[in-house]
Amino acid sequence: MVIGGAESGSGVTISVTDQSLTDLPGKLADSAAGYFRIDIPTVLTPSLISTLDQFCDLVDDAGDAVAVLRLSGPTEPTGPDHQQPWPGEVGIHLVNKWERALRRVERLRAATIAVADGRCAGAGLEVLLATDYRIATTAFRLTLPTPSGVPWPGMIVHRLANQLGVARARRLVLFGGDLTAADAVESALVDEVTNDIADRVQATARLLSGLAGQELAVRRRLLLDATTTSFEDALGAHLAACDRTLRRAQQTAA
Repeated sequence: MVIGGAESGSGVTISVTDQSLTDLPGKLADSAAGYFRIDIPTVLTPSLISTLDQFCDLVDDAGDAVAVLRLSGPTEPTGPDHQQPWPGEVGIHLVNKWERALRRVERLRAATIAVADGRCAGAGLEVLLATDYRIATTAFRLTLPTPSGVPWPGMIVHRLANQLGVARARRLVLFGGDLTAADAVESALVDEVTNDIADRVQATARLLSGLAGQELAVRRRLLLDATTTSFEDALGAHLAACDRTLRRAQQTAA
């Protein structure tokens, strides 16, 4: 099963396309359009967290799926929506709930593809860093959120340090700034840049569809834990994963 994405007119949108979604409750289902859509605002809200959790529930129910998340924003940060920087005037408890929702995205059984267009900042950037494969358009720009003029110190710092290494993440984390699409690919924060989104998403989804499921989730977990777990503590989990792979190969050969 492939769950796909769609774009909204403004802000950032996560969409899941599937004709079976007409059974979803209330406003989460748009039976006419046939897709499940999450509009991400420029400030953190309880509604955003709740909807992201429901997105994860939906993908979990789909089984071994490929989820395509469309993250779209304006090329330049203009208009009233950008006057209040991410995450807005919120309490730390709400930030904690948001971080836990992002962790759910990061640990889904499904393979996740992010398609990023325009300026990717705030919630969109945090979601992007939690996905498996990232496709950007040539108009993509990555902007680290800077409330009060300093970079936001949320778990985005943790993800950047783990994905880039401390030395490469240093400038972004300490001083903020932008990365172009080319910069993001060179830094490996984005996997490819293209304006032929539909074909690339279809090709990537076909590639990942054979990898999605529990084994993908196990390998992702091993990767995420690699920088914070000692060799001795990690050995058991890696041996267990190797044992499952060997047993499956034996069953296939039998």
